[in-house]
Amino acid sequence: MMDLPDISADSRLYLRPLQFIESPQQHDGLTARLAGTMLWFSGIEVIARSEGGMRRVLVSVADWKDAIAELPADLGERAGMLFAHLTSPRAALKLGERTIRLDQPQVMGIMNMTPDSFSDGGKHGEDLEAAAEAALAMASAGAAIIDIGGESTRPGAKLVWEGDEIKRVEPLIQRLAHSGTAMSIDTRKAAVMQAAIAAGAHMVNDISALLYDDQALSFVQQSGVPVCLMHAPSQSSDPHKNGGYEDVVTEVYDFLEARIEACVAAGIAREKIIVDPGLGFGKSLADNLALINNLATFHGLGCPLLFGASRKRMIGALSNEAGAGARLGGSIFLAMKAVEQGAHIVRVHDVPETVQAVHVWRGLRDAALTAPAI
Repeated sequence: MMDLPDISADSRLYLRPLQFIESPQQHDGLTARLAGTMLWFSGIEVIARSEGGMRRVLVSVADWKDAIAELPADLGERAGMLFAHLTSPRAALKLGERTIRLDQPQVMGIMNMTPDSFSDGGKHGEDLEAAAEAALAMASAGAAIIDIGGESTRPGAKLVWEGDEIKRVEPLIQRLAHSGTAMSIDTRKAAVMQAAIAAGAHMVNDISALLYDDQALSFVQQSGVPVCLMHAPSQSSDPHKNGGYEDVVTEVYDFLEARIEACVAAGIAREKIIVDPGLGFGKSLADNLALINNLATFHGLGCPLLFGASRKRMIGALSNEAGAGARLGGSIFLAMKAVEQGAHIVRVHDVPETVQAVHVWRGLRDAALTAPAI
């Protein structure tokens, strides 16, 4: 095993929490809490990327301070910052009348007002009442946030004019505005963001991380609403272009870290920024699997983590090409895989089933965390 002092001074560091402990009260001083969640970890994988390649070292939480003290000053400073991000609680989201706590996993329900979504395009058509009933049913089933979108971003989807996109989402948002439902607007266009927030939405979910529209960053800063920054390899009309990575985990991480810094520099409060690694956007099956298996690494960004793999193509690729409507089992498993790595929000189509899975998981965690210390 390599020691930390063997890491070259020109390396870029990342931390991956490992070795999760169900009952940390039985291991006092040997664990750390992950991002304010119901998870505690006892090991850290230090990942060092340099021109010489990737190097990895395992360090225990108990030995962490002594281990990083031996690093060069710049690396030690970054390692300390990353560990602080891993272990700092995330602030609750204030969405209208609702306060969404992030010390337990939350479910975001997907509401597509599009005729060509990959999973349920055209399901609600132009029937506003049916769409409103479906959204309220998701909220009643336990969705903390309803994510409303008016443009499909599946591979090959055509760009939608912002005026048409507003016509798709604005009536539903207005219809739900007085119900107490927390809503986010899934768009990359500033005009749509503005219309949606004015209609009663409380949060922006942008697949381009506020890069597609030159006015988006300024609008989010001025409005003061929370924003989710997602990774996609292109911020053009086709967000799936330019895929291909040497190391997808660290490259997606670097992109999101740069976008957080840019948003903070522009005046957006860090506690209002959420991050999403963008499963399925310009990424191969191997890329998606690597991101899922290393999801906990993204807690080093210091922001709440949103995860969305519901009904995505990768599930079909791993299950005899099952169609989008036959991917419930895979969707729930991936959502819970994310929860078990500390994802604060899981974005899903199948709300009641996912909420039930989260409740069972929470019951198990509660029992472990309240077990008597030995």
